[in-house]
Amino acid sequence: MNILLVDDSRTIRNIQKNVLKQLGHTDIVEAEDGVIAYAIFSKQPPDLMLVDWNMPNMDGITLIRKVRETNKTIPIIMCTTEAEKSRVLEAIKAGVNNYIVKPFTVESLGEKISQTMAKATGAAAAS
Repeated sequence: MNILLVDDSRTIRNIQKNVLKQLGHTDIVEAEDGVIAYAIFSKQPPDLMLVDWNMPNMDGITLIRKVRETNKTIPIIMCTTEAEKSRVLEAIKAGVNNYIVKPFTVESLGEKISQTMAKATGAAAAS
């Protein structure tokens, strides 16, 4: 599975990459902001996107809205420190499939990825 990991912090991306590797995911492409991520997405849509909210140039919520203009089905998980209910609702309205608050454990991210991919493949099979 090809994963696009979008976060402006190199440290956080490295932590997330290590977590993903522990979960058996090694096909990971990184982007440090929404502009770079959207360019990567436009050339080769990944199987899953993990997107941070707060980034320079283009934040995560703007990126998700742009992706959803052309692709309604790609699974997207918002990985952020934003825990307020209003933020979660805003992300859902923008089109995320799941939401996880940093910091998270290997188990919790693995569970979110499994849930998200199961729903995505189920939805694809149903359509």
